[in-house]
Amino acid sequence: MAVVELKQLHRRFGEVVALAGIDLDIGTGEFVSLLGPSGCGKTTALRLVAGFDRPTSGRVVIDGQDVTDVPPNRRDIGMVFQAYSLFPNMTAVRNVEFGLRVRKQRGADRNRRALELLDLVGLAQAANRYPHQLSGGMQQRVALARALAIEPRLLLLDEPLSALDAKVRVQLREEIRRIQLELGITTIYVTHDQEEALSISDRVAVMSGGQIEQIGPPAEMYGSPATPFVAEFIGTMNRLLATVGDDGSIDYAGLRLRVDAARGLPRGERVLCLVRPETVEVVRANGLVAEGAMAGEVLSNTFLGSTSRLRVASESGERSITADISTAQGVDLVVGTKVVASFPPDSPRLLSLADEPMFPVPDPDSR
Repeated sequence: MAVVELKQLHRRFGEVVALAGIDLDIGTGEFVSLLGPSGCGKTTALRLVAGFDRPTSGRVVIDGQDVTDVPPNRRDIGMVFQAYSLFPNMTAVRNVEFGLRVRKQRGADRNRRALELLDLVGLAQAANRYPHQLSGGMQQRVALARALAIEPRLLLLDEPLSALDAKVRVQLREEIRRIQLELGITTIYVTHDQEEALSISDRVAVMSGGQIEQIGPPAEMYGSPATPFVAEFIGTMNRLLATVGDDGSIDYAGLRLRVDAARGLPRGERVLCLVRPETVEVVRANGLVAEGAMAGEVLSNTFLGSTSRLRVASESGERSITADISTAQGVDLVVGTKVVASFPPDSPRLLSLADEPMFPVPDPDSR
């Protein structure tokens, strides 16, 4: 059963279209991330769900009830903001108690509940500290505990980790997911960080220009992007502008490549061939170039820890491709090394450029 239903939500600010009619159903206990660049409409959508703004048209339904015109304090929602918004004159435990005090819960009961939640987020030892005595990550944990204290039917998180450093972000996002699973609370999470969204979500909705481009499980979004925008936004992608040939092949700047996805497509159709760097194999050139492989030389070799990212280009410069290989394998493939790059014919995804009339013709280089 859907806990949240967004039905043809539109929101305009004068001439600016923030939301252009989005539809989204979120099930009980589901963790859904709204992912996209700044200005795509994700925070606007969250504000409409929270009740801090009203749609130009469309409806917000929670647990079967139309709450489009219901004020925020009557929607039974917990929200964690990008800014921690803790009361500076209250200790951590008093901050967590605040919502329960507003609901006139007995002092002993609300104190017990607040301490339980601080323990849940790993801050039992900091219950009597004030916000200025806590680190950024600890303050955000207090904000999360405060949102959970009222036992909301829906939890909303608006880029809650963006102000934290990389290591703390990873730790805290894992904690958020652990707590969400433990409590079984339906959650909507807004972020522009693709790694964050893919690592903790049941489903990810990629937004652009006030619309949802694609929604699905993280593995599907990464492996089967439905539009050039999604392919561009999620992960690193080789984008090869090509033409469909015969017998499951494409022509990429004069190079014939075997691509299973080309079978059945009209010959001569312009397509965007999407190839993930981790599927590309790079070996030293030995004078033999198999059909469908690209001969070239290493333009760059970037160390990324356990992997290295190679940029390989043909001698003419008309063709190039990016490959992620193990660092051990890439040690000897220094800049200028003659190599041959290839990928399995079943690994690419093809998108028809005819279906994207407003999409600019991409540079054949990787993005």
